[in-house]
Amino acid sequence: MTAKKKEAAKTHHAKVITLANQKGGVGKTTSAINIAASLAVLEFKTLLIDADPQANATSGVGFDPKSIKTSVYECLVGEVKARDIILETETPNLFLLPSHLDLVGAEIELINQPNREKIFKGITDELRSDYDYIIIDCSPSLGLITVNALTAADSVLVPVQCEYFALEGLGKLLNTIKIVQSRLNPALEIEGIVLTMFDPRLRLANQVVEEIRRHFQDIVFETIIHRNTRLGEAPSFGKPAIVYDAESKGSINYMNLVREILQRNDATNIPNRLKEFNLVAEDENTTPEA
Repeated sequence: MTAKKKEAAKTHHAKVITLANQKGGVGKTTSAINIAASLAVLEFKTLLIDADPQANATSGVGFDPKSIKTSVYECLVGEVKARDIILETETPNLFLLPSHLDLVGAEIELINQPNREKIFKGITDELRSDYDYIIIDCSPSLGLITVNALTAADSVLVPVQCEYFALEGLGKLLNTIKIVQSRLNPALEIEGIVLTMFDPRLRLANQVVEEIRRHFQDIVFETIIHRNTRLGEAPSFGKPAIVYDAESKGSINYMNLVREILQRNDATNIPNRLKEFNLVAEDENTTPEA
């Protein structure tokens, strides 16, 4: 473990991971919810920040966005302190800083603020001592809120769908990450690329996996998230997949992904609870199951 990581561990300093991809429909919110929930189930105190005006992460962990009176929007415009409006979810150790449609207006309101790209960083820095992990779900755009979320993060995790246009726009995202690294957050690292919505029966999906692995090599996670009925159903019940059906392929995929994230972060205290889960190696020749 590096001196920096030892110091972070000693001072209980949360790692902040932002999930970003300006392409919609790649499983970004699904990944944010299920990575956060899997960490929580493994007894890491985890905060999920919903930075998307669609508020799907908020509804996906059991809250009706219409009933949210104060959200991340009010934090960004300085009306409330984040710590005062964080919600406790039904999943032990999982907390939510919710979103609301009002967030659409935040980019316009922040445009003339000094250090407008670093407002989110101020929010997360205040919360780091309270959590082990902070996971930020962004909207499918490269606007000011996403740049804020990247500036606030220690690392960025990029979900990529296993389909024909997978690489389209990825270059633009990586370029944005480089700009953030050079101008706003030199410590920002790429946590990795996770391949999502994989259907092993499709030749094209397998070709996309090969192409992305060839292109990006070590930064691509070994774990692939399969297309999965339970993953699709869980948000409509306001539950992460691991709570909705812990034995589904989707739940196991995300638990495997979290194990990889912990290993990449030199987490020497990977919990024994991992042994409770049936983490089987994926057989890519099997058909997707529920």
